[in-house]
Formats: sequence, C-alpha cells, structure tokens
Amino acid sequence: MFYPMFAMVLLTLIVAGILLFSRINAAKSGSVDPRVFKLNQSKEIPDRLIQITNNYSNLFEIPLLFYIACLLAIVLQYESKLLIGMAWLFVASRVVHSGIHLTRNKIIPRLFAFLTGIICVLIMWILLLTHII
Repeated sequence: MFYPMFAMVLLTLIVAGILLFSRINAAKSGSVDPRVFKLNQSKEIPDRLIQITNNYSNLFEIPLLFYIACLLAIVLQYESKLLIGMAWLFVASRVVHSGIHLTRNKIIPRLFAFLTGIICVLIMWILLLTHII
C-alpha cells in the first residue's frame, strides 16, 4: 500500500511544481500582480492559473480518504489483490483526472476519471470494513 501512496504524493508534488512555475511565470511576465496570490481571490488571476490551482486543491480532497484507507490497511496488516488493485486504479484515475484538468479540461472525461476514483476509494473502505468486522 506504500507504493500507491508514494505515487499519489509524487503526483501532488508534480502538480505543485506546475502551479509554482506557472505563478512565477505569470508574475514575471506582468500578467498578474504577485500580491494577488496572498488570498488567491481576484478577477486578475488568469483562467489557466485558476485551473491549475483547482487541480492542486482537488489533490487534497478525495485523496485524503485514499491516504487514510492505505494507512489503515498498513496498520491492520491487511492486503488483498483487490485492495491493492483498487489503490493503483485510484492513482491511475487521479493521474488521468489531473492530465485532463491541466490540459483540455473536458468535463465528461474528467468526470469519468473522478467517479472512477471515488468508486475505488469506496471499494477500498468497504474491503477494510469487512476485514474489521
């Protein structure tokens, strides 16, 4: 369960890097006043930066339930092929979700990736619950 968590951390750090460089470039080019980033709420922020910021924020929402499920599986010393498969499928769904969100941002494919991830986490939690009971 450690490796899927590590992969999610890596994805989060990659998106954080993209966000950081995008903000620096926007500030350097003069398209955004750096003071805007104090509260990150301004009409001056370009849509592209909002899009990247939203994706970065998404990586701290549903993935939190994923991290907790993985840690619980480690603590309980519970591993099954299905649990590990769901963990990797979740990671793949988040990679696809971020890829879509950071590029063409097509809603339906992004929604499909998002729902796939939610279903994976739900199955992981059901597996953990049935293991405990």
